[in-house]
Amino acid sequence: MALLRVDFAAETLELETAMTVVLPQEGEAPPPVVYLLHGLTDDDTAWTRFSSIERYATARGLAVVMPQVHRSFYANEAYGMRFWDFLTGELPETVDRFFKVSTRREDTFVAGLSMGGYGAFKWALREPWRFGAAAAMSGALDLAYIQEFDLRPHIRALVARVFPDRKVAGGDEDLMHLVKEADPATLPRLMLRCGTEDHLVKQNERFVAACAAAGVELDADFGPGGHEWPYWDREIQVVLDFLLRSRRGSARPGSAPARPPAPPR
Repeated sequence: MALLRVDFAAETLELETAMTVVLPQEGEAPPPVVYLLHGLTDDDTAWTRFSSIERYATARGLAVVMPQVHRSFYANEAYGMRFWDFLTGELPETVDRFFKVSTRREDTFVAGLSMGGYGAFKWALREPWRFGAAAAMSGALDLAYIQEFDLRPHIRALVARVFPDRKVAGGDEDLMHLVKEADPATLPRLMLRCGTEDHLVKQNERFVAACAAAGVELDADFGPGGHEWPYWDREIQVVLDFLLRSRRGSARPGSAPARPPAPPR
């Protein structure tokens, strides 16, 4: 298994950025790939520093791509950079150009923790044709609630910077709205994990309820744990196994091919 820190120029962001990548050296070629997203206070190195993701990926023959998106909520910032366009457009194109990984839908997955859990589900719900499965751990899944009711000064300042003049509720940044509007038959398989002591547990429970109301299948489980790396290090192993199991029969009726033409920029 190779562990790489890749510094590269991102045209979408108009700056140098980085991604940490785990690549299999043996076995299946090209390997399935997981886009693994970081949380609000982390960067692309967090998963390799605080979990055993390299060891877990090695055992499963998985490539793992961990991009850096700062405190962006994986969105195009109103007064900042186009992180959503980078994530969904330039990043996969760069990965396909730099590395020999599978581009098939059934071999492509996305997962993340906290802000990264939100980003993973937003990507999977807005571009369901791309992924065979998606997972969120301790996800900040109700951004509309955060925008309206979270009174912590640093969170209000963050949301005001990313979404200063647009309301999240009812739009394409609102996971509850995206689930309501989704066609369940076209979605990738979804998994949710959250600790019962996590401060985001109520948001996760609301997402579970939204999926149930919309008829969207969701593998959800709540167990002991907080918003902390010991919980995520344990649960990422469950997540990786879920993602790989979804490869069997993951193509669904009405699903689009894995790489349709990219929209014009």
